[in-house]
Amino acid sequence: MTAETGAIRRARPEEAQALTDLALRSKAVWGYDQAFLAACRAELTVTAEQIQHSSVFVYEHGRRPLAVYRLDIAGAAAEVGLFFVDPAAIGQGVGTRLWRHLIGEARRRGVERIVVESDPNAEGFYLAMGARTVGAVPSRSIANRRLPLMELALTG
Repeated sequence: MTAETGAIRRARPEEAQALTDLALRSKAVWGYDQAFLAACRAELTVTAEQIQHSSVFVYEHGRRPLAVYRLDIAGAAAEVGLFFVDPAAIGQGVGTRLWRHLIGEARRRGVERIVVESDPNAEGFYLAMGARTVGAVPSRSIANRRLPLMELALTG
């Protein structure tokens, strides 16, 4: 499988649980234990409501979702609410293709600036995609944990 053999489409509300499971599998790739993942579950949960009211897209191959992103847009700014690739698809170009789609969606919607609260292990990916680290923010799930705050300007 390569990134070119799959398709990117809007998520469907009935996929919420499968996309939540995908996000948790992806998070686990960094070696986090079950207690850590349980603490992150609420933040990584994809809901039918989010799918209906946000920009939630999936990369699928053979009708199987292998990656998901959620872009929360507020005027000219957007936050990447989720960006996860199934462990089986990591290293296949899926993340890069999905990121390019995210950028295209953001531009189409008039976004000028994207922010990401990155997992520390994923910071390198976002840097490679052109984002820059502009600070750190407290984790919403894990006490005393700080996350890289990344930013990508789409103008200038």
